[in-house]
Amino acid sequence: MTTIVGIRFHKLGKIYHFDATAHSERVHEGDYVLVSTARGRQIGQVVQFVNETPQPEGGWRSIERPASAQDMLLQQSWTSREPEGLVVCLERAAQLALRGVKIVAAEYGYDGSHPTFLFSVEGEDKPDLKSLRGDMQQRFGKSQVELRQIGPRDVARLIGGLGACGLTSRCCSKFLTEFSPISIKMAKAQGISLNPSEITGMCGRLRCCLIYEYEQYVQARAELPKRGKRVRTPRGDGKVVDVFPLREGVLVDLGEETGRVEFARGELQPLDELEALEAKAGNGCDRHDSGGCTSSTSGEQNKRPGGPPTR
Repeated sequence: MTTIVGIRFHKLGKIYHFDATAHSERVHEGDYVLVSTARGRQIGQVVQFVNETPQPEGGWRSIERPASAQDMLLQQSWTSREPEGLVVCLERAAQLALRGVKIVAAEYGYDGSHPTFLFSVEGEDKPDLKSLRGDMQQRFGKSQVELRQIGPRDVARLIGGLGACGLTSRCCSKFLTEFSPISIKMAKAQGISLNPSEITGMCGRLRCCLIYEYEQYVQARAELPKRGKRVRTPRGDGKVVDVFPLREGVLVDLGEETGRVEFARGELQPLDELEALEAKAGNGCDRHDSGGCTSSTSGEQNKRPGGPPTR
């Protein structure tokens, strides 16, 4: 039986699937293993065992073996050198006067192979990094050097810092493993001010937290009348002027004498629909000359054409 495991290479990184069949008895959740990836050999942590997942084209890569204590010490040693590599790349980028390019971080493989420098770009223009790549390749000639562009949200995750809500770390650097698409309608649905300073994060994008309660607001609003809707309340008829989704209530304007009063969802009736039903009931049935109606609710005479209704 094939054993597929999910492996993560960073604390909040994406999960990748590998074949662990050859080491199924030696590998457990939480263990570190050595695998071969497109970015060279790396050490990752087993975070899950996968029961069913579609097989990718070409099949799964296999783990080489469980990581040894020596492997972990070697990785720790190279991780401690990453700030030094970042400084070297920053200095060379400054010398080349690369406008709009921000070098964010440096990463090594567990054994120092495949140095990778992460950068972000301001604007839409694609920078020419051939000179920088060539210089870094000459400086770190041990293996292929990679310059990899990342988005503003990934930059914010790496930098970290205080969240706008006051938490000691931002969501992206604390628990988010993937970034969900965020739209302005999520802020509108929750009645949040559209002031850019209030809905924009450090990354310059809409805050990730806008999606946390969005579904609850959408569901709650679907069961409440919208603003401007005419409703009937225990204190009279009025118009909805504000909606409070989470407490399932609305603010209704009942006129100058009564003013504005808040009502719960169960106390409201849609006035337009009520008036339409009352008008229809007053006109009677337009299918019979007498105005009476012989619907299925008043008898079963449709089952006996021409005969008396059954009792």
